[in-house]
Amino acid sequence: MKNVLSANDILVFVIYFVVVAGYGYWVYRKKKTANPDAKDFFLAEGSLTWWAIGASLIASNISAEQFIGMSGDGFFVGIAVAAYEWIAAIALIIIAVWFIPIYLKNRIYTMPQFLKTRYNETVALIMAVFWLFLYVFVNLTSILYLGALAINGLLGGAYLHVVMMALSVFAIVITLGGMKVIGYTDVIQVSVLIIGGLATTYMALTLVSEHFGTGRNVLAGFNAIMKDAPDHFHMILAKPDAASSQEYINKYLVLPGILMYAAGQWIVNLNYWGCNQYITQRALGANLQTARNGILFAGLLKIMMPVIVMLPGIAAYVLHKNGQLPGLENKDGAYAAILGFLPSGLKGLSIAALTAAIVASLAGKANSISTIFTLDIYQKYMNKKASQQQLVWTGRWVVVAAMLLAIAFTWNDLLGIGGAGGFTFIQKYTGYISPGVFAMFLLGMFWKRTTGAAAVAGIITGFTLCVFFNQFAPAVLGHENFLYTAYPNGNGGYEIPFLICMGLAFMFTMIVMVLISLAGPRVNPRAFVLDKAMFKISPATTVLIVITLLLISALYIRFW
Repeated sequence: MKNVLSANDILVFVIYFVVVAGYGYWVYRKKKTANPDAKDFFLAEGSLTWWAIGASLIASNISAEQFIGMSGDGFFVGIAVAAYEWIAAIALIIIAVWFIPIYLKNRIYTMPQFLKTRYNETVALIMAVFWLFLYVFVNLTSILYLGALAINGLLGGAYLHVVMMALSVFAIVITLGGMKVIGYTDVIQVSVLIIGGLATTYMALTLVSEHFGTGRNVLAGFNAIMKDAPDHFHMILAKPDAASSQEYINKYLVLPGILMYAAGQWIVNLNYWGCNQYITQRALGANLQTARNGILFAGLLKIMMPVIVMLPGIAAYVLHKNGQLPGLENKDGAYAAILGFLPSGLKGLSIAALTAAIVASLAGKANSISTIFTLDIYQKYMNKKASQQQLVWTGRWVVVAAMLLAIAFTWNDLLGIGGAGGFTFIQKYTGYISPGVFAMFLLGMFWKRTTGAAAVAGIITGFTLCVFFNQFAPAVLGHENFLYTAYPNGNGGYEIPFLICMGLAFMFTMIVMVLISLAGPRVNPRAFVLDKAMFKISPATTVLIVITLLLISALYIRFW
């Protein structure tokens, strides 16, 4: 396996960089005004088309977390990790039909603004601070670290900090142009991401087919990995028993079979896609039909993402199992190991795809950090009379500051991202606040009695219970009871699968919020007025939804 880039690889990558940077600059100059408007800068109000919204959602979502982390879980567990993508497609339908109309009707621009409008200033401020810490110290940091680690491996392993700085600068340049530049450059980014990702998948499958003597045949390669690794092609993992190996138990701790569909997967996806500034920001500046079409377009794209980000990991597992990848030391190195086999030119394209995914996610996350800090903290508590220009420049400085913080914590992997496995690290630690946040949004949208006191209690209860179930429950309540089963983690302790922890925390949080709300006033003046007309969908939208659901159903039936 060679890690040296050829002249063709460098040329392809330079072309990608010039096209993205040039197009971003053109969009910036075309849309530039003498007096920049904050909402236009942060939300690109009214200027993103449905296809730009959909592409931007995918480009911002698919990052090193998926290319490196999910591919690694494909190597380790198999196709079951595709649940994150396929359940996300269904979640996007729910968001498009039920959540987005409420946001747009009430002219919501940030998630803390939703909480202020529905509850009160205290809830909004608490969550603004929560989100800023989460976005900077978990999401931004992990995206940067995993991305730099992967690209550095392809360059020979001696340029980690240089790559880190280069990715940061590239992302900052795009982000400083505002959401318009991010949204429209994301169309190029997602195109490169898909083309380069498919090229990597093609190469991975042809490598497998060559190893088994069937020539360079993609279908033969796919059939070979299904035959050689049948345990990697089950969507639902069986519950471990006394005879189960520690390796199998570790897989189950990550993807706990049918139980993860009871609550955990839905909480992860509905919270991420519907209650997350990083994602919803793309649709908040559009009209309802444009926003819906963009979200549903993203849902269709999500169905094919496992082919790009997970299948190479399974192919790497088969090659490693058969002695073709002897230098592969851990699961998060699976994708980079496959890239090492790409021919001249294609390696440059695949590195461009990986870079596109990383930079798009960094830019989107930095923009969301900037939006929340500027509109929900700076404007409200630090400078209430700030001009539009001051808000825009504050947002730009926050982008730079957030990226510098991420670099500082990434420099020597201070958070231990590499040790946990990238995808699992992000899902687990983001999941500490997901149950409380999702419960707060869900009840706030659809139950008029929900009070501000219940929302605060929900935040505290959700976080506390997630910490308890993840860290202390097996020791305090025992390894098995009517609520859960804890399994040995291989380190001398016991763990409850984190997706089940999220479900338990969500259930008790909902109960606490309902009880506190019932003890409050019967009439809540801050409740949203829901009109049935808000949720009506067009025939074309119905067709898109049916197609998406049929495709996902067929995939689950095939790989059950």
